[in-house]
Amino acid sequence: MHPVDFDPVLERALAHARDYLSSLPERPVAARAGAEAILAALDRPIPEAPLDPIAVVDELVGAVDPGLTAMPSGRFFGWVIGGALPAALAADWLTSAWDQNAGSATGTPAAAAVERVVIRWILELLDLPRGASGGLVTGAQMANFVGLVTARDHLLRAGGWDVGLEGLAGAPPLRVVVGEERHNTVDKALRLLGFGARQLTVVPVDGAGRMRSDALARELAAIEVPAIVCAQVGHVSGGAVDPLLPIADAVDALRRRRGPQAAWLHVDGAFGLWARASGRHRALADGAERADSWATDAHKWLNTPYDCGIALTAHPEAHRRALGTQASYLPPSSGVENPYDFTPELSRRARGFSVYAALRQLGRSGVAELVDRGCALAARLAALLSDLPGVELLAGPGLNQLVVALRDPAGVDDDAHTRRVLRDVVDEGVCYPTPSVWRGRAAIRFSISNFRTDEADLAASVAALARAHRG
Repeated sequence: MHPVDFDPVLERALAHARDYLSSLPERPVAARAGAEAILAALDRPIPEAPLDPIAVVDELVGAVDPGLTAMPSGRFFGWVIGGALPAALAADWLTSAWDQNAGSATGTPAAAAVERVVIRWILELLDLPRGASGGLVTGAQMANFVGLVTARDHLLRAGGWDVGLEGLAGAPPLRVVVGEERHNTVDKALRLLGFGARQLTVVPVDGAGRMRSDALARELAAIEVPAIVCAQVGHVSGGAVDPLLPIADAVDALRRRRGPQAAWLHVDGAFGLWARASGRHRALADGAERADSWATDAHKWLNTPYDCGIALTAHPEAHRRALGTQASYLPPSSGVENPYDFTPELSRRARGFSVYAALRQLGRSGVAELVDRGCALAARLAALLSDLPGVELLAGPGLNQLVVALRDPAGVDDDAHTRRVLRDVVDEGVCYPTPSVWRGRAAIRFSISNFRTDEADLAASVAALARAHRG
């Protein structure tokens, strides 16, 4: 094998990584240059000649550094994005060095075994059925897809239709029941699975964005075809959790009326499902254990590097039938399940190593403390913002989420003023909340998901918003 000295370039990469991580306390959270500027710096014909690896790394860092958003910062409050725990980051570096294609248990036994361990640990942490199957995917988008494709194929098979054999054309009808304020990843997953908008029954929500279980029960009482019900643990803006116990009761009532295979309950818990790891907040997600499938993320509250979604189902055989892969060049399972039988991808990064490292660093009590701390900081931030004249708390704090709006001091246009304040806050670089719309009003959304975030970060962020609000 041709010898390669990796040490010099890896040492240079380590130096750049250290510089970046040590800069986070003072670094502007927003990128200092837009995509157009980064494109202009890099967009040129493919180079003709090779370049020394150290020079490649230096050139890349120099070109992209102004366009990096400090998402690992404790003052990044956008899109429910966590940081990366030290052990998880180190394991992710090793994952790249080990370069395992985590598909086959025979071809990459370490990656497959670690993935089985972390799925079992997650089921224990979240107190979900221990016999459930799971896989690590890119994020909640694909985790929702996995749960819903398994649901679709399982319900159709129960009705005598084999999707793998017959396809979807001419298949018996199914209904998909969703909350009015579900996350858009559910809609995209359903669209990819061949469900059109006219196949959806949309259930109204209450003032916090929770599905109304009474309205769901009425809808299910009138349904005469098999149904997939999608519940939500953690509203993307205000953090509210659907009432899972009465939702599960309504689904069970449909099963009693039309048969045990007439319904499937899927839970989209991209961040909120982690509440079940906390003794203080678990009750919010009581009833999730009665679902048939679950979607969540490790790169949100668990603070692993991007990307890592977690797809779980209570029906391993249905899961395998929907996503399993067979080919003459693929070895059969050797006692440990092949990860590619439970995820859409065949070739896949070994995400399990960083999840293992995060869970091993934190332990059960550390995960609970991470959840409790995020919720407490969100409540504290809501109180600090509410104390500012002209700031109105619109939603939350629910778990680690809250939404605020601002009244225009000139009394002209509250929405325009809220949008301007957000723009000015992000441009200043102290913190990075993101825009939202709540009940037709322009709003600012804060998500506290990073293990680094502390009271000083909240104080600095509130001061930045106050400065922008005063103009």
